[in-house]
Amino acid sequence: LRPGRFDRQVIVPLPELDDRREILDVHVKSKRMAADVDLNVVARGTPGMAGADLANLINEAALIAVRGGDSEITANHLEQARDRVLMGQKREATVLNAEEKERVAYHESGHAVAAALLPNADPLHKVSIIPRGMALGVTMTLPEEDRYLLRESYIADELVKMLGGRMAEELVFGEVSSGAADDLARATELAGKRVREWGMSDRIGPMAWRGGNGQVFLGEDMGRPREYSDEMASVIDEEIESILREAEQRCRDLLTEHRHGLDLVARSLLEHETIDGAEVGRLLEIGNQPARPPASPQPGPAHGAYPEAAQLQSSINPAQPE
Repeated sequence: LRPGRFDRQVIVPLPELDDRREILDVHVKSKRMAADVDLNVVARGTPGMAGADLANLINEAALIAVRGGDSEITANHLEQARDRVLMGQKREATVLNAEEKERVAYHESGHAVAAALLPNADPLHKVSIIPRGMALGVTMTLPEEDRYLLRESYIADELVKMLGGRMAEELVFGEVSSGAADDLARATELAGKRVREWGMSDRIGPMAWRGGNGQVFLGEDMGRPREYSDEMASVIDEEIESILREAEQRCRDLLTEHRHGLDLVARSLLEHETIDGAEVGRLLEIGNQPARPPASPQPGPAHGAYPEAAQLQSSINPAQPE
């Protein structure tokens, strides 16, 4: 900036969905791409990535294909590359015991079931219990389009989804673990913005204050007085707690209603480690089927009212009765 021109600011935003699609087109020109690759899906799954990140994604997918002895980059290679870029490399040295692996499976299943069932949440893409980076598992959703405004209903469902892992642990094991620490931090931050900055609280009303989490530049925020009184701070804390408690209860009711589907998703994760959103939806449909009275006895082996559910459950855990 020239002296005297500090009011001139040039904003260079991150590429939007259509921009990311065109950037990907540039970087795949020199690569052999398989027929199953849909760059529109790749663009949807890379929100927040700059052009250099997208170039790194394609190069990483090419390296994975070469290491596997393949002559083309497939959709699976791009999936692996995106997971590695976004969440880090697989932690091969991390070996969980049986109890911890089951807890992680139910934790991620809680997120996945909530994401699949909540009407205002982003569509579920896949869920995995493979440790990557600092996480022991991950539930990934893909927004159908870039979001510039967050609706109140969307925020409410996002809070329920964030608390899904903690609530699944509580329902299944009777106690929670430290695995929900990051979920709680993100949920508390989102609820705080909803109350303090976005005016989405009936009790507070149409008022907004600085969140207090901005960058401190040359100490200017250090000497800035708080913009609201101690009484208002207490009301804000109560509103944040009320929002989180409401989301927690909604999550508890949702997972309790779909408990059988939660069990099926967790057991499938324990067997396959990674399943996609379509498979989660199929398992939930099986779990939601109502029990019917047994029909008149027929010759041959009996598998219950729903053979598909019985076959799936026995294949996942044969030693455990239906």
